[in-house]
Amino acid sequence: MAKMDKKWVVLCSTAIGAIYAAGYFSTETHAALQKPVSYNQASVETGSSQIKSKYKNGTFYGTGSNRRGSIQVGVTMNNDKITDVEISDFAMHYSENDVIDLPQEVTQIQSAQVKNVSGATYSTQAFKDAVQNAIAQALNT
Repeated sequence: MAKMDKKWVVLCSTAIGAIYAAGYFSTETHAALQKPVSYNQASVETGSSQIKSKYKNGTFYGTGSNRRGSIQVGVTMNNDKITDVEISDFAMHYSENDVIDLPQEVTQIQSAQVKNVSGATYSTQAFKDAVQNAIAQALNT
């Protein structure tokens, strides 16, 4: 009888292991075939509230000024990204050509923290301040 009991233990253990393995592989295969769910940040519901976008969509205007003049910019936001920046008013002591490339740099780096333009430090700073001012107005509160 002792040998018979040992065979049953081995047989039952093997059967349990096979059932476990079949369930595991079946579950893993099913999980691998499912497509991941993608979420749109603006519309994900968490319980009773929704996750808001960080910024409102639209064009927002900001001004930066210093002792050399002022700059006004229009910053267009779409889905939490800066999609366009335009200098709408340039009243600095220096030429607008000094900062003409800065709007494109803002959209590339998604920040007002552009590199200083040599020889146009005051214009660059006024531009940065104007963009920051516009971005602040776009914040969702």
